Amino acid sequence: MLQKIDLEHILFLDIETVPEKKEYSELDETTKLLWDHKSRYRRNEDTSAEEYYENAGIWAEFGKIICISVGYFHYKGSERQFRVTSFHGVENKLLKDFRNLLETHFKHPKYLLCAHNGKEFDFPYIARRMIIQGIAIPAKLHLFGKKPWEVPHLDTMDLWKFGDYKHYTSLKLMANILGIPSPKEDIDGSMVRKVYYEDHDLERIVNYCERDVITVAQVFLRLRNDALLPEDQILHI
Repeated sequence: MLQKIDLEHILFLDIETVPEKKEYSELDETTKLLWDHKSRYRRNEDTSAEEYYENAGIWAEFGKIICISVGYFHYKGSERQFRVTSFHGVENKLLKDFRNLLETHFKHPKYLLCAHNGKEFDFPYIARRMIIQGIAIPAKLHLFGKKPWEVPHLDTMDLWKFGDYKHYTSLKLMANILGIPSPKEDIDGSMVRKVYYEDHDLERIVNYCERDVITVAQVFLRLRNDALLPEDQILHI
């Protein structure tokens, strides 16, 4: 039962990713061939590997993380707060900072990680990029040998499936059908690469990522049938 989980024991998160290089032309010949092969079954016949490279951020082997936003509940007596912060910029540093958070404040087995589609995207993407960057994977992302009920991960999309493994529901759609107020967004996921590489506006991406973390927390509250967070309970730190 979700109601039995202490909200203060959950770290909500979201990541934003982009292609590792700005342009396909910056890849070496070996990487170009590997990208051509990897993307072959995802792109249309009339779309070249070079044209499809703007989507490279979806794969950890060809992308990189530029922002990890996290949020957690904190109670002072009966007063509820949801505190949000972000790690962003150079991937190696932001991954180390995120790892430090997991290995200090959220190391205890009672703590859980929660993301929307996190089991298929956020959690494995972070782990793969840590390996690529030569960073030791924290215990919260080390799943080898663990039984399903021992994995410290929650996934709002997975919870919404109710066992229907073919079903995909976006975070935006879930928020809409559950009556969660949607903040005005000036970008969406498809625009992150352009905003990062062409507009050089990382702050705009961080704000977008933090809004998604708040929405994930709101969806989780609705799944528990709890009261939603009003604006005055959300604190950016």
